Amino acid sequence: MRLSKTAHTSQPWRIHELTSDFSVEDVWSYRTPGAGLGDFPTMVAALRTAGGLAKQPWPVKFLFAVRWKLGALLGWDEPSAGVGARVASLRDRLPSDIRDAPRGWDNRSMPLKAVYELDMESARELANKTVHTVMHLGWVQGANGDHELRMAVLVKPNGWFGRLYMAAIAPFRYLVVYPALTRRWERAWRDRDQEGAAR
Repeated sequence: MRLSKTAHTSQPWRIHELTSDFSVEDVWSYRTPGAGLGDFPTMVAALRTAGGLAKQPWPVKFLFAVRWKLGALLGWDEPSAGVGARVASLRDRLPSDIRDAPRGWDNRSMPLKAVYELDMESARELANKTVHTVMHLGWVQGANGDHELRMAVLVKPNGWFGRLYMAAIAPFRYLVVYPALTRRWERAWRDRDQEGAAR
């Protein structure tokens, strides 16, 4: 379910210390029935085992294939445009108490790279010629008392072209990508929960 931007900005996340020059693009919630305060690491582990793009439905895979093809043709994703080249990593902004915490998991199939992972939140980042973006995951108590996963996408567009790019892909995010992600992530929680109950 899509939420207002204040659903992210009103929370006392550590990410706010690092992203004053970013804007909140999207905030989404994912149902995790029965989840408690300490279950954020369980949810992160469930997402890790849920698989990446290869396990997404074909419309999502098609959209990403088109995007990567355009990026290759137009040079959007060259290393010179990425984190550590065109933009500095958010890890360079981390206060010492977060820098010393576990960074989180990375693999080649995940283009967003870990910045940090704490007990109640984590952040990953990606940069190219269009935008520097951060995916923030947080753990929040919902109205029914259960905790739920919230994802916020924060962006810093690269000039007018980056702003145009974000506007152009918005319909695809809302109509295809986020609904598919919701189904996959909520199923990952249910499957993880069922495995735990069966033990």
